Amino acid sequence: MDYNKTLVMACATVIEEMTPLLPQGIHHQVLDFGLHINPEKLRATLQTGIDAVNGHIETILLGYGLCSQAVIGITSRKATLVVPRVDDCIAIFLGSRASYNIQCQKAPGTYYLTKGWIEVGDTPFTEYDQMVTRLGAERAARIQKLMFKNYTRLALINTGQYEMERYREYTRQTADRFGLCFEEIEGSNTLVKKMIEGKWDDEFVVVKPGETIRYEHFFPSDSE
Repeated sequence: MDYNKTLVMACATVIEEMTPLLPQGIHHQVLDFGLHINPEKLRATLQTGIDAVNGHIETILLGYGLCSQAVIGITSRKATLVVPRVDDCIAIFLGSRASYNIQCQKAPGTYYLTKGWIEVGDTPFTEYDQMVTRLGAERAARIQKLMFKNYTRLALINTGQYEMERYREYTRQTADRFGLCFEEIEGSNTLVKKMIEGKWDDEFVVVKPGETIRYEHFFPSDSE
């Protein structure tokens, strides 16, 4: 893989995990984290960005997962598209879909945080503070109870790339505040490294120029 002909497109949180590993010469674009709440808008933004890529780019690495099917339907006329075969970026931070499945089995009612998500501040916990200001404490408390009724654990993913004490303390305090169990879990950059290094095994969807990313690429057994 020629890094001078490779482009990384990722959201602000995922690119933080990728940046320390990016080789010299590789290009990258950072997309707004807030796009994840609107899959159709994220899809349109990704497609627009891909369509605008210069002709010398041969490979586009997408720092996303299926992301509520936001990547379904995306295509590139000239470049190969590579995307991790995961549901969302939580599995990227954990290093694999298998690791994510293990965590889901262990504690299905888990909300995950990372350094990037905490810094962006786009979580139900920050939304609650906004609701208190907008709706009052009593009504906000009722809504908060509904929002978190299925959650029991607040997990901080530590990928080992940053000093975590500030984020650890924030997560611990937030868990206490909302009655959740705090746990710090070990993340991994395995999936990110494999994507950057071109080691695209069955953990990745690889789509040739002119082809379209389909749902079946992520869950081939569902189409059988």
